[in-house]
Amino acid sequence: MTTTNDTEATTTSDPATKRSILLLFAGLMVTMLLSALDQTIFSTALPTIVGELDGVNHMLWVTTAYILASTIMMPVYGKLGDLIGRKGLFIGAIAIFMLGSVIGGLAPDMTWLIIGRAVQGLGGGGLMILSQAIIADVVPARERGRYMGAMGGVFALASVAGPLLGGWFTESIGWRWAFWMNLPLGALAIFAAVMLLKLPKNNKTKPTIDVAGMILLAITSTAIVLVTTWGGTQYDWDSLIIIGLIALAIVAGISFVMVERAAAEPIMPLHMFKERNFILTTASGLITGIAMFGALAYMPTYLQMVTGVNATLAGLLMIPMMGGLLLSSITAGQLVSRTGRYKWLPLTGSIIVAIGLALLSTMTPALPIWVLCSYLAIMGIGLGMSMQILVLIVQNTFPNSQVGTATSSNNYFRQIGASIGTAVVGSLFIARLTELLGTRLPAAAAGVTGDTNSLTPAAVRDLPDAVREIIVGAYNDALAPVFLYMVPLVLISAVLLAFVKEVPLATTIDRGEATETLNVRGEDDGTGDGDADAEAEAHELVTVSDQTGGTSIIRSQP
Repeated sequence: MTTTNDTEATTTSDPATKRSILLLFAGLMVTMLLSALDQTIFSTALPTIVGELDGVNHMLWVTTAYILASTIMMPVYGKLGDLIGRKGLFIGAIAIFMLGSVIGGLAPDMTWLIIGRAVQGLGGGGLMILSQAIIADVVPARERGRYMGAMGGVFALASVAGPLLGGWFTESIGWRWAFWMNLPLGALAIFAAVMLLKLPKNNKTKPTIDVAGMILLAITSTAIVLVTTWGGTQYDWDSLIIIGLIALAIVAGISFVMVERAAAEPIMPLHMFKERNFILTTASGLITGIAMFGALAYMPTYLQMVTGVNATLAGLLMIPMMGGLLLSSITAGQLVSRTGRYKWLPLTGSIIVAIGLALLSTMTPALPIWVLCSYLAIMGIGLGMSMQILVLIVQNTFPNSQVGTATSSNNYFRQIGASIGTAVVGSLFIARLTELLGTRLPAAAAGVTGDTNSLTPAAVRDLPDAVREIIVGAYNDALAPVFLYMVPLVLISAVLLAFVKEVPLATTIDRGEATETLNVRGEDDGTGDGDADAEAEAHELVTVSDQTGGTSIIRSQP
């Protein structure tokens, strides 16, 4: 079968091309670090920030505004990047993120701080997605594993560095530097994009934008994030607000599917859900998000309450988990690039995550800290083997003209999983903790502990030994079983991944009906060049469909 698609047999073997890609990749890593840091850097600074701005009652929105805005924008950036090209969007996303940083840095009150975080989220949703898609633009899938593995390492680094930086800024030069530091990093990322990312102008007619789909997806995402953020904390699960948001999510979600079926350029094309590998890896990614963020959200609190360490040391004790994630993510990427085999990695990773969760469920107050850290490291190793490889499988399932849409859709569901995981674990933990404290604490202890809802790690450390042991035991017995509840869910992920078809990773970049061609070195792409056109006419592009899956491998034959 012959095709006239604009397809490139892109290679990275040329030393000049390798240097260009490495320089570009460094800029992309800075950009992803900006996005990843901003999800964690305020965790330790938030108590000081809300105290200074007199907004404790609005504290939740500092985090929610960013998560909500970035989740909504992920599919938008992915689709628009496929339609109109990624370079302008990428630079625009960084600029919006920097604007939000300025607003947050200058915020005189909580309202402006929340606005700044929302604007940051509008840009941040594109930083991660477009970085992953741009790598797919310049590196064939077979060689992409090592780059995707390094990107996974960025999240590990940010998870540890974010809280530590936030604490250091707060205690030294001021929390506003958590915003100001984004400006030089953002400027560096824009410079790298302008100088190193050379994308020819898009000559296609004005694309059709799925406005209705974007609005409905935004409504659905907003309802889901607010349900998972507010449910069981700010509002009871059976309150009218939570029930109404659930109903809104269902109605908007059904309407979204109906609109996407008729849209000319759907923001989340339904045909993607006909691809087995996309469905299986996206479902697995959602489960990975639930497990990872469900564990991450409450482990620092557990470490402070049960082991008695301070907030900074609790953050440092999470390093084994992130170190394991960093090491396994980079190693997994290298293995994929060298061998071309990838299915076993996320499958094995899911099993290791399940083992890590099972071990964490056996925690006791008497457990040595080094043993607890080793359990966290095991979980980190499993997560590192899974996260970025799942994105690579998704990208390998579709041509480059759809890679942004596919990548953003996969990340969107992972983000939803993270929101659900944090909410579910939090609800189970808080409900069980309240029950255990109510039954174990004697009535005479009420005068010593005060309101159990206002217990802090420092306050618990100062309590009499008998009362402190009861509270520490309640925290342990409330959280540990929740990890065990997640084990069957992660094992389901492993079962799903067992059915992934290991389609050979493409050694060329299939652009399909791409709206742009890419030349990372900035050379002429051949448009209007008679010699280049003549050379193209002397070759026939042949699409060879692999029998094990839907991905096509493109070869140029004379």
